[in-house]
Amino acid sequence: MTTLELTKGFLRPTWDRLLAIRPLPGQVVALAGVAVILVGASLLMLPFATVPGVELGVLDAVFTATSAVCVTGLIVLDTPNDFTTFGQIVIMLLIQIGGLGYSTMATLLLLALGQRIGFKERMTMAEALSTLDMQGLVRFVMLIVMITFSLEGIGALLLANRFARDMDTGAALYTGLFHAISAFNNAGFSLFSDSLARYRGDGIVNLVVTTLIILGGIGFLVFRDVIENLRGQRFRFQTHTKLAVLVSVLLLAGGTAGIWALELNNPKTFASMSVDDQLLSSYFHSVSARTSGLRTIDLGLMRDATLYFIILLMAIGGSPGSTAGGIKTTAFGIVCLSMWAILRQRADVHAFHRRIPNDLVVRSTCLSVLAMATVTFFTLLLSYTEGQSFLALMFEVTSAIGTVGLSVGDGGVKSLSALFSDLGKAVIILTMLLGRFGPLTIGLLAIRTHTQMRFRYPESKVVIG
Repeated sequence: MTTLELTKGFLRPTWDRLLAIRPLPGQVVALAGVAVILVGASLLMLPFATVPGVELGVLDAVFTATSAVCVTGLIVLDTPNDFTTFGQIVIMLLIQIGGLGYSTMATLLLLALGQRIGFKERMTMAEALSTLDMQGLVRFVMLIVMITFSLEGIGALLLANRFARDMDTGAALYTGLFHAISAFNNAGFSLFSDSLARYRGDGIVNLVVTTLIILGGIGFLVFRDVIENLRGQRFRFQTHTKLAVLVSVLLLAGGTAGIWALELNNPKTFASMSVDDQLLSSYFHSVSARTSGLRTIDLGLMRDATLYFIILLMAIGGSPGSTAGGIKTTAFGIVCLSMWAILRQRADVHAFHRRIPNDLVVRSTCLSVLAMATVTFFTLLLSYTEGQSFLALMFEVTSAIGTVGLSVGDGGVKSLSALFSDLGKAVIILTMLLGRFGPLTIGLLAIRTHTQMRFRYPESKVVIG
């Protein structure tokens, strides 16, 4: 045999194994997200995407596209002044795609082309939407699109009507649409260099933006459950809906009270403000921390205790099946309920007179520990490579993994990441990807199948305290 024949004979089994690989739904979602990021970065690097005199390098382009697709909002360039209208529209479209999700956009495209949605596509949709089952997924996707565009449209009109007092009608409509999409998709991008600080005491802007953030972060599963109950298709709300809403309300109330109490006597922030503005700002940042990234106050002026308190809110994030990030409200709720059950020496975890399956308790705890470990690891890594304070780095990392977008800033209008080295920016990019697609989903890239154990080892007790 010739050398060429031997080489072909050696490579064929390897090639056949590669062709036999069938990506799991979680892998498809993650890889599709990366593909969208690369396309977005390429568009942002076009000469007419940035204003004359601004050079956008490859890493900064990837960083901006990742921040948009992962609906984060961390910026290394000033969005309103460094990007042209074309560049801003690209960012807005990336936010919309990232918020709706690859599977939703792909489903819409297949339906528009008259194609059939197969079982594989439904599995991908269920993975991306964090839904409880695959029944009625196409109708669910259409409901998501209808809710998204309707709420974004209403929010855009309300904001445009307010912005029209400060700019011409065309600019007001464009600015209102951009901020409505950014708010509903829980992204922190803004067309104002100071985010929304100039509207700190404006009730209309604050209430419209926070309402969009809350509705975008509550989860489409909650929307579907509420609609089905109103239509009479259900006669009680699901445990998921009750837990997501209850935890969200408690976090909003507790976050508002906590931020207000911690910043009340801070001369750099609340001390010079009226009580109404203090409460409005506290409420806005309690909402924004889960997980929008828009702000009305310079976070770099806040106390360390307040920043750490916001870190906790950012880590929790929004609800499953939403545009928000974080470990999710339901996972946090289940962890708290499991601790309560342990303290009361109960074998089962209960919520609303229902028993939570043990596998959900384990997965919630695992996700929380993974998130905490990821924040710790990347913060330690950045503390070694970047010359910034530890708390500021932890804040930036938590904001990235929670896809929030809040930052103590670089001393100007950009995020702290703008001061990072190329390695530091790459770390934040990776953190945003992990935060958006989830540690468990990313883990599917290495673990393709689940092996069912046909036996169980003998039980053995271990002393833990």
